Amino acid sequence: MKALVAIKRVVDAHIQVSINSDGTALELEGLKTAVNPFDENALEEALRLKESGHITEILAVTIGTQSNVEILRHALAMGADRALLLETNLYLVPLAAAKLLKALVLEESPEIVLLGKKAIDDDAGQTGQMLAGLLGYPQATSISSLSIEGKDLIVKREIEGGTERLSLRSPAVVTADLRLNEPRFIKLPNLMKARKLPIEILSVKNFNIDTTPKLKTIFFKEPPKRRPSVVVNSVKELVEKLRANEGITL
Repeated sequence: MKALVAIKRVVDAHIQVSINSDGTALELEGLKTAVNPFDENALEEALRLKESGHITEILAVTIGTQSNVEILRHALAMGADRALLLETNLYLVPLAAAKLLKALVLEESPEIVLLGKKAIDDDAGQTGQMLAGLLGYPQATSISSLSIEGKDLIVKREIEGGTERLSLRSPAVVTADLRLNEPRFIKLPNLMKARKLPIEILSVKNFNIDTTPKLKTIFFKEPPKRRPSVVVNSVKELVEKLRANEGITL
């Protein structure tokens, strides 16, 4: 069984981003980047399935500029067998990314496609669902458990009020929640070895797919600053302040 894992390069989760001077974009120049955390969980799960004998090959894929090569090196250091960059300088919305991944899935024919449930930069959570819809594959989103029985993927999802168990016939698309696993620590020798491994590069132009964004960002605006909390000594005082329409954080 072959697995394709889509990963995305994002600003490191521990770094605070800011808006540029004219409010048209986020200021990302020079900031530390990393693999999207949810995508790293997806890759870790593919590696565990390979170690248990269910998967024979793992292909890590990302879309973007040459700067994305660094996260593919990270994937190879973790244990991916191949790494492929779909190269483009354009900003891609989730639907465009899903269209490109569909073309690659049809070319590579993996039995399982894994992605993170969302990317922490846009928080959209749409690419996996759109990809499954375009392919006509069964899908399971935000999974917290995954096992393989024959040609079936057995997954569990945490839902309101309990846990949902689903059985999907491969090929299928699944998106990972952080609860799925704990990604492994990468040892320095593996990182050094990954720097010498080949990375395949394909131009997005080769696929003849319209990736023109259908959405336009007008401006960015920071949320209003939270008012300081107020300590009251009684319910009566609380009600009086609420009636006076004073700012109270409950």
